[in-house]
Amino acid sequence: MELRHLKYFLAVAEELNFTKAAEKLFISQPPLSRQIIELEEEIQARLFIRNNKKVELTEAGKYFEKEVKALFQNLERITIKTKKIAENVSGEFRIAYISSIYSSVISELIKHLKEQFPYVSFKLFEVSTTKQIDALEQGKIELGIIRSPIKSPKIKSQLWFQDGFSVVYNKSLIQINSEKDIPNLKDETFVFFNKDYAPHYHEVLLELCAFYGFTPKVVHESNNINSIVQLVKNGLGISIVPSNIARNNQDPEIGFIELKKVNLYTDVSLITSKEDDSEITKSAVAFLLNFKK
Repeated sequence: MELRHLKYFLAVAEELNFTKAAEKLFISQPPLSRQIIELEEEIQARLFIRNNKKVELTEAGKYFEKEVKALFQNLERITIKTKKIAENVSGEFRIAYISSIYSSVISELIKHLKEQFPYVSFKLFEVSTTKQIDALEQGKIELGIIRSPIKSPKIKSQLWFQDGFSVVYNKSLIQINSEKDIPNLKDETFVFFNKDYAPHYHEVLLELCAFYGFTPKVVHESNNINSIVQLVKNGLGISIVPSNIARNNQDPEIGFIELKKVNLYTDVSLITSKEDDSEITKSAVAFLLNFKK
């Protein structure tokens, strides 16, 4: 069995049409059909049901397609890692982070890494937790900064810090003197993270509101914490944000009330591949773990 057999198989499995698959592969149909027959004979399993009207995957074919796709994905990851080993301390190092991490921390991290590894090109991506996990599993990033939880056998996770929550509001529009006033916000308009973008975080925000005795009227949504704060500043509602954001925001038009009574926190974690033991990754993680937030 050769890689071309597997590539040909995937093309037919995706198109479910030998003619279209042959065009996609830039070969004629008869050789493609022969390659698929050879593959079926070698593994002793029928992969396709063929008739004059259509081509379908058998149950064995469906399983084979899933495993072959995973095989090629793993091969890509191996190729990327091999390239990185060959480059040693040159090439690219990709860091993903969630929007609620204050940008000054990321700037200090890059400054630190550039001093140690001047020939490395560092790339930054603002990405949701879910997409970071997928990207790390596929070898598309080297370091991720996420809000837990995380469940992946391929990823190493280290707690960076625990973050509380604070209500953020426009001082000229709403008067909040202390945490005791939070239940009075039940009739206010809220700005939250999109549920599909950050499902766990969204659920935590609902839990917080429930603790204070109301269900929030979520009218506006955003996938970026800075956009949420800006919407609040523009008078489009109030929100609940990580206290880390509140501590680092100096805008005089915006007020923050930390929610200390409720025992709810979010874990901010650093994630890396379990197979990654590079000096750059070690240096980046060590710097962040020792950084005074």
